[in-house]
Amino acid sequence: MEPAEYARFTARLRAALEADPRVVGLVALGSMAGAGTEPDAFSDHDFFVITEPGAQEVYRTDLSWLPENDRVVLSHRETEHGLKVLLDDAHLLELAVFDLVELGVARANRYAVLLDRGGVAERMAEVAAKRDPSVDDPWLAGQLLGNLLVGAGRAARGELLSARLFVAGHAARHLLTLLARHVPPEAPAPLDDLDPFRRFERAWPGLGAEVNLALGHPPLEAALALLDLADAELGGRVPAWPARAMAAVRGRLRAWRDGEGADWVPGGGAA
Repeated sequence: MEPAEYARFTARLRAALEADPRVVGLVALGSMAGAGTEPDAFSDHDFFVITEPGAQEVYRTDLSWLPENDRVVLSHRETEHGLKVLLDDAHLLELAVFDLVELGVARANRYAVLLDRGGVAERMAEVAAKRDPSVDDPWLAGQLLGNLLVGAGRAARGELLSARLFVAGHAARHLLTLLARHVPPEAPAPLDDLDPFRRFERAWPGLGAEVNLALGHPPLEAALALLDLADAELGGRVPAWPARAMAAVRGRLRAWRDGEGADWVPGGGAA
């Protein structure tokens, strides 16, 4: 959807919901919010609709309130509150419907309140301020190492699909989060603190290229490359970096790569 058409759809959506007295608020998310990154031809519409209590499910199941609802070719109930809606030109709407109380379960970073009949702005400020206190550096480093080890082990066993998920998905997510926290950006760019993969290359083009190059290898070799990159970039930056654990995992991964299998022991050779 081109930017002008995108803006027209947003305006029609806002007007339709403003005319509905059961709707308490409309919140634009991500590119639709127009904060930092403007919508482009690749952007979808992400938004929350907030209704009066008791009306939420009607808006999740009957999409007659949507502009151009005759163009809907798919309505997929993704979560209890959320939908993916596809138009006939494959433009995607990602939306969720809440009342003000339910809105507390949502997560958001970049957003703009487009309609507020009371309490929406305050509630969204609370939502955006939420952070998971358990996600600290030691947790992320532990997750990174565990996922690399599990992924590489599955690759050595021949379970390449599962291995790729653990290395390129789970481990890479934790690595990118740590890199974004501790490595100074190469260029100014708005980041997405809910999805560390989004726009990483804009802020760290060189580092992003290194991660992409590593992930281009088969899973076991990719795991080793990510491990080396993590040590090189984070070893001197993250307090209490688990250097001994990194070395142990590196030894195990190299043994699997070299075909030494389960008999490998630290120090070289086999048991």
